[in-house]
Amino acid sequence: MSADRQTILLIEDNPDDEALTLRALGRLGIANPVVVTRDGVEAIDYLSGTGAHAGRDLSQMPALVLLDLKLPRIDGLEVLRRIRAGEHTTLLPVVVLTTSREPRDIQQAYQLGANSYIRKPVEFEEFIETINSIARYWLTLNLPADPA
Repeated sequence: MSADRQTILLIEDNPDDEALTLRALGRLGIANPVVVTRDGVEAIDYLSGTGAHAGRDLSQMPALVLLDLKLPRIDGLEVLRRIRAGEHTTLLPVVVLTTSREPRDIQQAYQLGANSYIRKPVEFEEFIETINSIARYWLTLNLPADPA
């Protein structure tokens, strides 16, 4: 699958932040398909091919995971822990994109294997620039590890 068509997994429970992220990606002309999961359980199900996502082709993993920390059912830090523990997911690029500035959250995210920790900007234009920087780096400049 070519890099410009690889999926972005957005793990976000806030409908406004979801819409803002999708709008920013669209405005930037990023054509990658985006899969949205709205809580930690759904995200784990998607990545592991279980629950509502049973039978999903696990050879097709996202090129990028955008992970909010404040999620219902299973929080973002636990999702990150499970991503790093999974055989098919351990090498996925995970960018924590959250409103939290808590030093404890930042420290834990990096200790659990986050590739980056970015605080969501409040202003739309700044948010677009942030999404542009994330997408440009992770989808075009970064050379991902071979999962094999």
